Amino acid sequence: MKLKSTISLIAVALTLFVTGTASAAGLMTPKGQSSSLAIRDHVVKVTVEDGYVVTEVDQVFINSAANDIEAIYSFPVPSHAAVAEFTYWIDGNPVVGEVLKKQEARDLYESEKAAGRETALAEKDEYRTFDISVYPVKANSDVRVRLVYLQSASTDTGIGRYVYPLEEGGVDEERLAFWDANTVVTGKFRFDFELKSSYPVDAIRLPGQSNAALTQLDAGHWTVGLHSAGSSTASADFESQVSALEAGESVPPAATTSGVASLDEDIVVYWRHAPDLPGSVDLVTHKPDPSGRGTFMLTFTPGDDLPVIESGRDWVFVLDVSGSMQGKFATLANGVQQALGKLNPNDRFRIFTFNDGSRELTGGFIDASQANVNHYAQQVGQLRSSGGTNLYAGLRAGIDALDSDRTSGIALVTDGVANVGVTEKKDFLKMMTEHDVRLFTFIMGNSANRPLLEAMTEVSNGFAMETSNSDDIAGQLMLATAKIRHAALHDIELDISGVKVADLTPEQIGSLYHGEQLQVLGHYWGSREAKIRLTGKVAGKAVEYKTTIDMPEQSDLNPELERIWAYAAIENLQAKMDYFGADQDTEDAITDLATEYGLVTDYTSMIVVREEVFAAQGIKRSNRDRVATEHAAQQKRATQAPQNRRVDQQQPMYTKKRPTTGGGGSGGGAAGLPLILALSGLLILRRKKRPIS
Repeated sequence: MKLKSTISLIAVALTLFVTGTASAAGLMTPKGQSSSLAIRDHVVKVTVEDGYVVTEVDQVFINSAANDIEAIYSFPVPSHAAVAEFTYWIDGNPVVGEVLKKQEARDLYESEKAAGRETALAEKDEYRTFDISVYPVKANSDVRVRLVYLQSASTDTGIGRYVYPLEEGGVDEERLAFWDANTVVTGKFRFDFELKSSYPVDAIRLPGQSNAALTQLDAGHWTVGLHSAGSSTASADFESQVSALEAGESVPPAATTSGVASLDEDIVVYWRHAPDLPGSVDLVTHKPDPSGRGTFMLTFTPGDDLPVIESGRDWVFVLDVSGSMQGKFATLANGVQQALGKLNPNDRFRIFTFNDGSRELTGGFIDASQANVNHYAQQVGQLRSSGGTNLYAGLRAGIDALDSDRTSGIALVTDGVANVGVTEKKDFLKMMTEHDVRLFTFIMGNSANRPLLEAMTEVSNGFAMETSNSDDIAGQLMLATAKIRHAALHDIELDISGVKVADLTPEQIGSLYHGEQLQVLGHYWGSREAKIRLTGKVAGKAVEYKTTIDMPEQSDLNPELERIWAYAAIENLQAKMDYFGADQDTEDAITDLATEYGLVTDYTSMIVVREEVFAAQGIKRSNRDRVATEHAAQQKRATQAPQNRRVDQQQPMYTKKRPTTGGGGSGGGAAGLPLILALSGLLILRRKKRPIS
């Protein structure tokens, strides 16, 4: 079966939120009131292994009022995360939710609430948050909830990254006005992170978390702990631990942490693989019935064989100066000023701004001489923000400004979703497909419009990098600039033969850039030798990679793969509707997948009622049973060392070592490219006369 890389049906563009005032998420607020309930305990357990992440969030809220209330628990939607479990404690016992069609679930919730019985409802607020209604939160009592979500995990140029989202993204002012955030955890706060990698990891970093406790159990097995007062733990200064480990010394003695946690900043964890690792193909499967259907995840980690591009280019900066940039524009201006200072002398640049409309600051292309750079850097610093956000006009101006005879790039900086002029997603996608443009973007903020941004990027065969205000921006910059400096693998086709496979996702592969991994999920039958062939073009030249692997007859330790596959399939279906328009058949297909695999989507919700109500309503407890299977597998995996998942040792698919941030193989340094890449979306225009590989 083949996966073809033509123009992708889904894509990603950019809405950027430059650092501003942080607002907390993951809060529970009484309905009809403005003050959130006190947070007594907030316990997070994160496990990264086998190509995916399991995040468990357990919280206890306190209602100190004299009356019972209904409350809403709100949590940001992490990137491409599938909610696998929502549990609400009734009479001290955990009750796992079941997934129904959205209106059916809402109707049952309202019916149970009217009857005075305990109930909870998890719904998705588009791309922004998971909103969980809970009734009742009893007077002078507490309420406990648990949310579990799954995500795929990958590395970029040897760097892994995990974000625990706590900072409100800030795109919905009306919503922010509603939440008067009580962000302080008065009792126990625990953030426990475990990384189990079959490849050696030589360093871990948590920006801004000086009290993190770090333990290395094995070459690829690490744990990190962040614990506040009320949760006893041993901790040492994190940076001292990192320095000691990198120097081959013992970890310094630990000290006891104390203090109160405040849930208003994301927690970001980076890990760095050891240098000189080989390119590889890794396989994870779940096939409990030898005669039945299995689910697989193939992860391709290419060697460092994409050549460096050595050429001058034109740069067009498109800057958002709308009113929502108030308080953020100094950061934007500083980034643009530094970016201009990084241009090569043979480069040229133009600068456009937009709010309700667009205008040009430069008046045509300007040579990147030191005098011109200094002048326009000062001009950018004097800009002020006002008006709405006409993102479409800004993009249009940038695209129209490009010169077809030169290699060109567009740096787009904006802090919000489109709210003036053209705002429909289909119109942005149409604009991208009408122009031979590749879009490279940073998506920043937990409420960024990922569906739009990712859709534009994939349509244009570009790439997207998500950025939190808690990220190490310099590190993210290094990863992005290495991609821009290297040619990419385009027109990709994946062929798997020798074993029956189906339902591959992504259905169409976009381009692969320097340091990127490719993850493919699907179903298979049997247990035969499978031949893998990956082809594409680099700078117009055909390339081929191939290997032979064994598909296991039976495996039962990774049941989460089924949900991860299902959610990826749902995202593919949603992307098709975004591009071609909504239709009932596709909505029904999404609903069927979501109810079968227990997933919260735009069309389904997760309902919790008393066990006797589930029985009386004839609702099968399939999600409860699936959760039990996943818990059992997780407990078994917890006793095991990291598993070696590489399957191409006998016939290596790649001859070169993986690229690393330090250079690695044919080189991957990031010097000399604009700092604005850390703050903006970047479009590279492909032209027939001067194509970018």
